[in-house]
Parts: sequence; C-alpha cells; structure tokens
Amino acid sequence: MRISFACLVALPALAAAPALAATTAAVPAKSDKIETAGTAIAIALPLTAAGIAFYKKDWNGVIDLGLTTLATVGTAYALKHIVREKRPDGSDFQSFPSDTSALASSGSSFLWARYGWEYGLPAFAASTFVSYSRVEAKKHHWYDTAASTVLAIGYSAIFTPRFNKYAIYSSLDVSPDGAMLHFAYNN
Repeated sequence: MRISFACLVALPALAAAPALAATTAAVPAKSDKIETAGTAIAIALPLTAAGIAFYKKDWNGVIDLGLTTLATVGTAYALKHIVREKRPDGSDFQSFPSDTSALASSGSSFLWARYGWEYGLPAFAASTFVSYSRVEAKKHHWYDTAASTVLAIGYSAIFTPRFNKYAIYSSLDVSPDGAMLHFAYNN
C-alpha cells in the first residue's frame, strides 16, 4: 500500500488538529490563536520531516534530522539562558533566540538541505509563519526568530548531506592475468 505525499504531509497536521482546536476554543484573542497555530506548526514541521524521511526509507536522514533538531533547539535553549534580552511583552528576559522558531526551522532547513527546494520551500513558508506568530504574540523580536532560523540553516549545513537515492559503487580488482572493473548500484 502506497501513501501519497499529500497524506504524509497532512498526517502531523491532522494529529495536532484536536489539540489546536481545544486550545483555540478557550482563547478568544486573535493573536493568541495565531500563537497557538504557530506552536502547532512548529511541532508538526519536524514530525513531517521525519515522516518524509521514513517514507523514503532514508534512515540516515532520520538521524541527520535528529542531530539538526537537537543541536538547533539545544543551542537556542542555551543562548536563551545566557543572553539577557527582554521580551516585547515584558514577561521575562529570555527572548533571544526563539526556541519555538528554532524547532520549526530545524525541520524546514533539514528538508531543504536533504531533499531540495521542492520540499524545503513549503516548509520554510510554514516556519516563516511560526516566526510571524511569535512576533505577533509579542513573545519575541523579529531578530530573535531570524537568529533561530540562521542556527537551523547552519546546523543543517553541518549535519545534513543531500539525499542520494541511487548509490553507485565501483571497485577495481587487479590480478597477474589482468584487471576487472566492477560497477554496482543500489536503489
């Protein structure tokens, strides 16, 4: 049984829909709804990226996604406790960088680095909405979310090589009677 790409992308969003509906029903303000939707998308992006990697049977990609996400969110969390930046709403001094945007950007930058712009562009559009939602809710400044995106892109460049579906192997065997050249590929 083959699952279409659209179904694969929609699965994390459908899984998050009941929680999103329950939280948005209790919150009347528009910016709170945007913030809640941004948080749900931030969680769904790495899950979607993992679903795509599983669908492609790209086990190394799953590991690369885990490393990228762990490094991005971990660095954002550490910087948040080192850098003293007041939030726009004045609630505390942990504005820089945005860990929610870091989570979203880790999934989108992984998809771009691993599978190309066809997967990365829609994911970056979604992570841009997450950044917008954090700024709109007055939880972060625009540069807090931009720093998180830069972190994610940097870690994706370090940990995520391009996916190569077809691996070509070659070997040369030399003997006193001659040589043999072997070519093989996996798909």
